[in-house]
Amino acid sequence: MASILTTINMKGGVGKTTLTVNLATCLVKNFAKRVLIVDLDSQISATLSVISPHDFSRLRKGRRTISYLIDKVIRPYISRKYSTEDMIVESVAEVAGLDLLPGDIELYDEYTIAETLYKKATKEDITKFSEVWEHFESILIKSILMPVIDRYDLILIDCAPGYNLLTRSAIVSSNFYLLPARPEPLSLIGIQLLERRIEKLKKQYNPARDVNLLGIVFILSGGMFSGRYYNQVIQRIEQDFAENKIFKNRVPMDVNVAKAVDNFTPVVLNSPNSSGAKAFIKIAEEFMQKV
Repeated sequence: MASILTTINMKGGVGKTTLTVNLATCLVKNFAKRVLIVDLDSQISATLSVISPHDFSRLRKGRRTISYLIDKVIRPYISRKYSTEDMIVESVAEVAGLDLLPGDIELYDEYTIAETLYKKATKEDITKFSEVWEHFESILIKSILMPVIDRYDLILIDCAPGYNLLTRSAIVSSNFYLLPARPEPLSLIGIQLLERRIEKLKKQYNPARDVNLLGIVFILSGGMFSGRYYNQVIQRIEQDFAENKIFKNRVPMDVNVAKAVDNFTPVVLNSPNSSGAKAFIKIAEEFMQKV
């Protein structure tokens, strides 16, 4: 049974998707793990990091994205042709063992969810609508992943910035979560806000598999966020978290990481000798030690 890990941060632009995709690739290439990437961000960055826009367009046209599976959970009374297994794209980036559950630019409709759950509450004479919503939230992502969980060693979920329905459901379904961060104040605020909300979520759902922070990974910025200022920001994090909750290895500024995205390929494959690629390999080694 796979361990499920969610990559999250309240703030966008912290390197969340880059970390998820390159970590997943390293785990397959360097540790012979079977890994599934799940894209829960409507920006579909994880999806377009491993397949081309043309391939994504073809999948979306055929309704072969995770939005189909989300709608399947929302409206289970509708007869469906496809299952989770049918949605998975195997051997993405030409790497055997690295699979993708593609995202979508339209993941779900909030009105449909509210309407469906209201009808369910009314039909079952449940007085507290919050109970119906919380149950739905707790099973949404879990029910999508359970049919394939035995096929993989690790499932890595890439979430959107913020704290929406899918992110909360992913957290509840996970064994671990990973926090990518840049050494800048707003990123740190995002971590603090997220930690408070996850603690509240744990108390609310009391999941059988208690989700734990695996660690914070720093994706470095250039310009003003360097040298003395950078060290001050890092120290603030070190004061709030135990030493084993902060990855020792960090991702340096490397233009090759951005260039790899243009080729719809992780940098560890596109430019394996670059400083960025080497950093992700070290992070994967540290990741395996922590897991």
